Amino acid sequence: MKIAMWSGPRNLSTAMMYAFAGRGDCVVWDEPFYAAYLEATGINHPMRDEIIAEHEPDPDRVASICKGPVPQGQRYFYQKHMAMHMVDGFDRRWMRSCQNVFLIRHPARVVASYAKKREGATLNDIGFIQQDQLFNEVEGWSGTTPLVIDSDDIRADPAGMLQKLCTALDIPFTRKMLHWPSGGNEADGIWASHWYGAVHRSTGFEGAEGPLPALGGAYAELAAQALPYYQRLSEYKL
Repeated sequence: MKIAMWSGPRNLSTAMMYAFAGRGDCVVWDEPFYAAYLEATGINHPMRDEIIAEHEPDPDRVASICKGPVPQGQRYFYQKHMAMHMVDGFDRRWMRSCQNVFLIRHPARVVASYAKKREGATLNDIGFIQQDQLFNEVEGWSGTTPLVIDSDDIRADPAGMLQKLCTALDIPFTRKMLHWPSGGNEADGIWASHWYGAVHRSTGFEGAEGPLPALGGAYAELAAQALPYYQRLSEYKL
């Protein structure tokens, strides 16, 4: 089975990748289309040149691996995708070979976390519009409502929510998903040194999150713009 997990940045996505990597029967891939996204859009991200040099920038080659056989003789292939990486013009037919899941997080938390790593974010940078569009696409060609899981719920009850997700995917749950070694994972993209500091220091999911962060000015407006997209998908969450 191939699992395509769609989120935006700062969505607990790396911790979820580590959870699946810890199963023992699953190979993981960290943001397969990141280099292709940077190459196609020309957008300036931290470590842009290094990412394009180190990772595959051809979206068709990436797609062929995403839809191909599960690598390394494993049972499952977990692909950690950023929704905004699927830019117009990238062939999305490969998605039909995967179980597509949408990982969401309240935009106030996303914006507050993202701003610590990269200033001046726009709505297109944080993935909410693109998540909504991909959700609609998957629902349209599959005829079923895609799976949605909220990072706040995972933080509040990691074992319970991961068990729900595994049940929905029709795969066995294992408590190995709840913990991982500190220091990162060999599957991390080269960008990990900029973005993954907190999860590299962790050995499992952190506890429940507190009140929403207070935002002001442009950041408050950005969160408000993203909120309707989050609220829509949250209606379908596990």
